[in-house]
Amino acid sequence: MRKTILGTVLGVAAALSGTTAMADGHGEITVAYFLEWPMPFLASKASGAYDEALGMKVNWVSFETGTAMSAAMASGDVQIAVSQGVPPFVVASSGGQDIQVVDVAVSYSDNDNCVVHADLEIDKMSADELAGKKVAVPLGTAAHYGFLRQMDHFGIDLASLSIVDMPPPEGANALGQKAVDFACGYGGGLTSMKEYGNVLLTGAEKEELGILVFDVTSAPADFIAENGDVVAKFLKVTADANDAWNSNPTDEMLAVIAEQSGMDLDAARSAISTMKFPSIDEQLSERWFGGAAAPFMKGVADVFVAAGSIDSALDSYDGAINTGPLEAAQGM
Repeated sequence: MRKTILGTVLGVAAALSGTTAMADGHGEITVAYFLEWPMPFLASKASGAYDEALGMKVNWVSFETGTAMSAAMASGDVQIAVSQGVPPFVVASSGGQDIQVVDVAVSYSDNDNCVVHADLEIDKMSADELAGKKVAVPLGTAAHYGFLRQMDHFGIDLASLSIVDMPPPEGANALGQKAVDFACGYGGGLTSMKEYGNVLLTGAEKEELGILVFDVTSAPADFIAENGDVVAKFLKVTADANDAWNSNPTDEMLAVIAEQSGMDLDAARSAISTMKFPSIDEQLSERWFGGAAAPFMKGVADVFVAAGSIDSALDSYDGAINTGPLEAAQGM
C-alpha cells in the first residue's frame, strides 16, 4: 500500500508537471475541488464571488482523490485545495511536502464509510467474516483511514485481505459487479455503494470510537506565506457561503450546489444532509484548531505508520496548521 500511495502522488505530479496553470503575478489561481461532493462554496463558485473578492480569475479543477490534490500542489499546478481529506493531507505532510491546513471544510461522519455486499449478509455482529475478503479502498484518503480503524476495531488482520486501490465511483462499480466483497468511499461513490449492501458502523458509532471524518482546505506553505491576503479572502467567501447555508438552506441554493457538483437534486440533498460546516468561530475553538486538530492528525499518521502505509510520522502536526488567514477572515 505504501508504494501505491507514493506512486499515485509521484505519478500525478509527473503528469501535471508540463501543464502548470498558475503563475504568480498573472492575476489568477487554480483551486482543486471534488465533483459529487455538494458543499455551499459551490454556490459562490457559480456566482463568481471568489473572483470578485480576490480580484483575480479563479480556475477550478476537479479531482477524484485527495492524494491527487497533494500531487497537483506539489507540482505547482494548484494553489488551494478545497475539502482535501485529512488522511491524504497527513500522508503528504508526513512525506515532507510543505503544505498547511487553513480551515475545516466539512465534517461528515455519515458520508464516509465501508459497505459490504448484501449477498454476504455480514454486519457489525459478524464482521469477523470479512477476513480473507477483497475490498476496494481509495488509498491515502479519509476512507482509507476509516477502513483501517474499522478493521482494527473488528480485529480483522489486514494481511488476510485483498486490498485494491480504487476511487469511490470505481469501487462502487466493482461492488455492484461483485468484483469485490466490500468497498469504502465517500460522496456519490458511497451513495452508489449503498445500493448494493450495508454499512458496518453508523457515523455516530464511528465517532464513539474516535473515528472522526473531516476535510480541510489546504495550500502550499510558501503560497500562504506570500499570499496570505488572498487566502484570507478566499476563506471569507467560503465562510459566508457556509453561514448562508447553515442559516437558510434554500432549494434555490441547493439547486446551484447540485448542478455545480454534477449531481441530481435528490442525490445532492441526501449527501449534504450528512455534512456539517463549522463557522470560523467554531473552527478556531478547542474542538478544532484550538486544540484537537493537530493531535488528531498525529493519530491518523500513527495509524498509517502502524499499517505500513507510510514510513514515519512527524513528531507534531502543529506546524501543519496555519490559522493566520482564517483569523484574518474572521475580522473581515
